[in-house]
Amino acid sequence: MKPTPSVRFHAAQALLPQGWAQNVRIDCNAGRITAVAAGAPWDGQSQRLGVVVPGLGNLHSHAFQRAMAGLTEVGGRSGDSFWSWRELMYRFLDRLDPDTFQAIAAQAYMEMLESGFTRVGEFHYLHHTETGSRYADHAEMSVRVAAAADDTGLGLTLLPVFYAHSDFGGAAPTPAQRRFLHDIDGFADLLDGCKRALADTPDAVLGLAPHSLRASTPQQLQALVALAPGPIHIHIAEQTREVDACLAWSGQRPVEWLYANAAVDARWCLVHATHVNSDEVRLMADSGAVVGLCPITEANLGDGLFPMRDFIQLGGRFGVGSDSNVLIDAAEELRLLEYGQRLQLRGRNVLSPGDLSSGRWLYQQAGEGGAQALGVPFGLEVGAAADLLELDDEHPALLGRKGDALLDSWLFAARNGALRSVWRNGRALVRDGRHVNRDAISARYRAALARILG
Repeated sequence: MKPTPSVRFHAAQALLPQGWAQNVRIDCNAGRITAVAAGAPWDGQSQRLGVVVPGLGNLHSHAFQRAMAGLTEVGGRSGDSFWSWRELMYRFLDRLDPDTFQAIAAQAYMEMLESGFTRVGEFHYLHHTETGSRYADHAEMSVRVAAAADDTGLGLTLLPVFYAHSDFGGAAPTPAQRRFLHDIDGFADLLDGCKRALADTPDAVLGLAPHSLRASTPQQLQALVALAPGPIHIHIAEQTREVDACLAWSGQRPVEWLYANAAVDARWCLVHATHVNSDEVRLMADSGAVVGLCPITEANLGDGLFPMRDFIQLGGRFGVGSDSNVLIDAAEELRLLEYGQRLQLRGRNVLSPGDLSSGRWLYQQAGEGGAQALGVPFGLEVGAAADLLELDDEHPALLGRKGDALLDSWLFAARNGALRSVWRNGRALVRDGRHVNRDAISARYRAALARILG
């Protein structure tokens, strides 16, 4: 989906990098913002909008898991945990072919746009056929990710995942992991295929992702960093079992080991990092890396809570992602992030430093951190993508609000319908809360589910 060649917006209120402004004119060309002017009268021709905020980045997604949402909530299983959920996920993905995979990804990406996400970091590890062999085009499934992004118009940061082992120390992979596996040479070939897959996708970004310290050896991790064309993402310290296994293997905790063996910097996104001690919190904050938090999935899987307040007090950067896509809702990710900390710390408004409302602070910080992790600028400013969300100021939860109260009310008091329109790369993709191609995308998704679950 190509960007609009040229468009001019006029917003009654807009959240600019320096704060809220009235009567804001935003000029865009080829999907990029070329000029921003506050206090400008409407010229009678510009696309007239009400309350506008920049689109939010979703820094961590496994799109195909959207199709299994709600199918693992069965009680009574002894020891049900992330690890038992993972076995169910492995069995589910064996049913996917390129066509069903693309249809599921498009449905997930459409729902992301409808909720306020305008770019996704697709942590993509489903590379091979059901038998584990390569497709004729090694990057076939990455091509399908790009096609799903193009079908919906969602911005894409593609993060092909390297996976070679089942546990620390180079343990042999399991048969259930056969669709993920590469050696370094094969992965370098995959990266070349990904570059070709993204060649015609507007403002796509290519990075890579060592799946985890479990899935790669130290030597492989070093080789991957050298190959990285952009952002580097990694799952880390999500589960206590993972921490215990890393200690048994290396004598160090996962984040501790990573910082001792890799030059972690602002290119990196450490996904989850749930179980960290105070020394590891400081290492992450000092390095400029982004911590990728996925509150809905982390709650669904029973992961635990990241020590958020300690991290941000040290200047740490974070963003949010939809991860398993069990529920796709940008506002809910931020709401649950704050509420989890309130429950743990037994207080209210526990993250904002005090000079900003909780909603404004969460949105701004997650926007900046997410954009960093996805390799793009953030905000309604010259050079950034023309990714705009229009809040519905006639929604019951937003009536009579101005400025920060609009964000607070959207994140903490509204449900469906609080987003009126979403513009991505200067093109209207969501109107009155519905994606402009919802019917066609949903029809393909229904047909895919019939094939998978029938």
